[in-house]
Amino acid sequence: MILIAESGSSKTDWRMISPNGEVSQAKTIGLNPYYQTTDSIIEELQKNLLPSLNNQAVSEVFYYGTGVTNEEKAEIIRLAFKTIFPTIKKIEVQSDMLAAARALCGREAGIACILGTGSNSCFYDGKDITFQVPPLGFWLGDEGSGGYLGKQLVLSYLHKEMPIDIREKFEKRFGAKDRLEILDNAYQKPFPNRYFASFSKFIFDNRNHPFTFGLVKSAFDLFFEKYLLKYPDYQQYKIHFTGSVAFYYSDILRRVAIEKGFSVGVIMESPIAGLTLFHKSQLA
Repeated sequence: MILIAESGSSKTDWRMISPNGEVSQAKTIGLNPYYQTTDSIIEELQKNLLPSLNNQAVSEVFYYGTGVTNEEKAEIIRLAFKTIFPTIKKIEVQSDMLAAARALCGREAGIACILGTGSNSCFYDGKDITFQVPPLGFWLGDEGSGGYLGKQLVLSYLHKEMPIDIREKFEKRFGAKDRLEILDNAYQKPFPNRYFASFSKFIFDNRNHPFTFGLVKSAFDLFFEKYLLKYPDYQQYKIHFTGSVAFYYSDILRRVAIEKGFSVGVIMESPIAGLTLFHKSQLA
């Protein structure tokens, strides 16, 4: 059986391709070698993935994930799979950016973007990533992402810049937020990006309010200005997006893209379906 994984910071989508070509699926929490050790990843796989495999032998793993930025980070993931599946024949660990590019662009050249819990982008020539304006992660970047949107919302609350009507809705939903509680989640607890991204749903539910609409549009403006406008000859290629933020805020995203002079192609919530087709075609 072939195992395919597409992992963001919040969730991992799994697809299992059996020898007869049948596809099954599973979900676990997100895996990220920047925040997790090999041991903690092994624990998560044993607890929440293995039961979904029904004792079927895994021959190959194709893992795509956030945080796979170099060989050191890839090895954290690779060692976990080697431990779980000691007789495995092949383990390929790639970035979530390559997953997005393959799923969104297929065999054609284009600009692929991720807007989920975090944000990222690249130019893909139809085979490889050949140019990238590197992302800087949650604390220094991630403009346009769910984590960034949540952080801006919470900052507006703490700075008392949130309009009264939105503040009342915010406190009704989350309770009155204490500065120390937020700082604890930001600096002491694991996965601060997930914590702040959890506020994105509130923004979406109130996206027609001028304040929250402006917050989202400003975040997308920054994503284009700091990354996408720096891609050479960007006007010649379609730009594609994947991720929950791109999908659910697609109307605002398309508006910003067109304002910036981009031609928008595909916007999909998750790249896993495209990845599954990609690997199934490799078997044919």
